[in-house]
Amino acid sequence: MLIGEAPGREEDLTGRPFVGRAGRLLDRALFDAGLRRSEVFITSVVKCRPPKNRKPKHSEIVACHPYLEAQMKMLNPEVVCLMGNVAAQAIIGMQGIAALRGRVLHDRFLVTYHPAAVLRNKNLMDDFVSDLKKACGPY
Repeated sequence: MLIGEAPGREEDLTGRPFVGRAGRLLDRALFDAGLRRSEVFITSVVKCRPPKNRKPKHSEIVACHPYLEAQMKMLNPEVVCLMGNVAAQAIIGMQGIAALRGRVLHDRFLVTYHPAAVLRNKNLMDDFVSDLKKACGPY
């Protein structure tokens, strides 16, 4: 299970997660990690697009949390990959990607970069792929 931040413009239009540039990068990273999109469940902390793609407000995160909890309970994944600070803060109450990335916390939460961050800094791609591999294998 992969959890991102919130839908963007293209995701809002299609109703599908990660279909824009960040989604194409995520697809490539999943492929490089030996995975296909069809093998993972992808969702976001906030279910509705924040205006102007701003960071979700705390009230929006709180409002959407029951839906995310229901998804996690229904799927009961072995590993939940938290992509970015918003996901890490919302799920495990921690943020600080530099310190958290690549670590498995509370036995099943692996923190990594958000694909949009990797788009902004291509040097993060190898670590991002490594984290995705770790999420789908023994750790």
